[in-house]
Amino acid sequence: MVSAADQKIVLDARGSFCPGPLMELIRGIRQAKVGEVVEVWSSDQGSRTDIPFWVQKSGHGLVGVYEEAGYARFVVKKLR
Repeated sequence: MVSAADQKIVLDARGSFCPGPLMELIRGIRQAKVGEVVEVWSSDQGSRTDIPFWVQKSGHGLVGVYEEAGYARFVVKKLR
């Protein structure tokens, strides 16, 4: 889902298990333009290590990981 107000792609992968949330992020990054933000919501504990590792390895920017009730929000900026 793209929010027109802040120009970011929000992907709700809650309830999906590894590697689902990471695959959602990869698809979102492919659709985004350089400089855009992709946010993934994940309730899978593995995402807390998998997503930051992939973001660093792939050359994008991890804006932040925000803990919510029952899930985490991973905010990633496409850099290339």
